[in-house]
Amino acid sequence: MTLFATTEQIPLTTDADGVIRVGSTRVTLDTVVSAFNDGATAEEIAQQYSSLNLADIYAVIGYYLRRRPEVEVYLLERQEKAARIRRQNEERFDPHGIRERLLARRAVQKPMSDVAASG
Repeated sequence: MTLFATTEQIPLTTDADGVIRVGSTRVTLDTVVSAFNDGATAEEIAQQYSSLNLADIYAVIGYYLRRRPEVEVYLLERQEKAARIRRQNEERFDPHGIRERLLARRAVQKPMSDVAASG
């Protein structure tokens, strides 16, 4: 039997928002790298994310290990973007006192039993 050296594609795709996903799944590169860095094996990642192919997980981990600095920059940029969006959302929608505001709104609204009785 003869084995041939081949060049295989890394199963990573970038979606319209610039998010890198594994294969044709919705699972992100961030997710696989995070699980791997938390000590999960490729098999454990495959069990946790059944849409992923085990060979794809190994390929992605290999890609990460060979290009760790570039991937780390990408992951840091994603974390910074997420933090920025979180801050913007908190500025637009003040989370403080939300329970009280919702309870006050509910108290002002007519109870459903009153609506049913008047119909």
